[in-house]
Amino acid sequence: MNEEMRRDSSVFLMGEEVAEYNGAYKVSQGMLDEFGPSRVIDTPISELGFAGIGVGAAMNGIRPVIEFMTFNFSLVAIDQVINSAAKMMSMSGGQFNVPIVFRGPTGNAGMLSSQHSQNFENWFANCPGLKVVVPSNPYDAKGLLKTSIRDNDPVIFMESELMYGDKGEVPTEEYLIPIGVADIKRAGTDVTIVSFGKIMKVALAAAAELEKEGISAEVIDLRSVRQIDYATVVESVKKTNRLVVVEEAWPLSSIATEIAYHVQKYAFDYLDAPVTRVNSLDVPLPYAPTLIEAILPNIAKTVKAVKGVLYRD
Repeated sequence: MNEEMRRDSSVFLMGEEVAEYNGAYKVSQGMLDEFGPSRVIDTPISELGFAGIGVGAAMNGIRPVIEFMTFNFSLVAIDQVINSAAKMMSMSGGQFNVPIVFRGPTGNAGMLSSQHSQNFENWFANCPGLKVVVPSNPYDAKGLLKTSIRDNDPVIFMESELMYGDKGEVPTEEYLIPIGVADIKRAGTDVTIVSFGKIMKVALAAAAELEKEGISAEVIDLRSVRQIDYATVVESVKKTNRLVVVEEAWPLSSIATEIAYHVQKYAFDYLDAPVTRVNSLDVPLPYAPTLIEAILPNIAKTVKAVKGVLYRD
């Protein structure tokens, strides 16, 4: 965000506690000092209000970055996101673009219970007019966020509280990552594992465990769930003949469901086993850590799913 705000004076950040408090998770630390209160703007607790201000600003040629303290709170603003930002270009006959980024953390962050632990990637991905990005590591996060800020369409950029402390190699030179291009994080030959966001840690750890038993898993990070890079997934399945999709969201109408449909349509003759998905159980996430562990996708569940499609005990 700093780099894009230095590059383009029309970019500004707005949301709850982004300025004086340096961000609820310190994402915007130091930005108020550098850019001032006209470009790093604290708001009241009124997501519908400041999301609407952002949409209006974007329609007038400014590039807002709107932070939701958590995407659970985006439900308060969803009318502006879905009925205004996503539809405005179409409804105006192309007269208005809405170059806006809605960003903040998604999914569970430990013992925060039901109202603060939900995954809405598939909700937003269901809406034409939006792009939905879910990075899994620091390198991808920077390149994808820069691309999202420069995009002329509204982008939902979904992060994770549990990843804000993660460290990784990030080049200092300029780089962009296109939206809608998946990345093969680990090559393999026996099974394809597809995931995105922080659950990529589960997928990669499961692949490492499987390798100890002589199972070679190819792990694909979607990076965005609208657009979805179906081609990369299909080509991998044509090679491995098996697919497991790991996703934190509830199972009904999930991204995993969409991937499974697409693979059965375009790679059916290559499948040697039914597509399997590992989702959270179909209940609101509880507070107790033992129940959280039982409900969320994890390494053991992923390993079991892979062995299932390989017909191994």
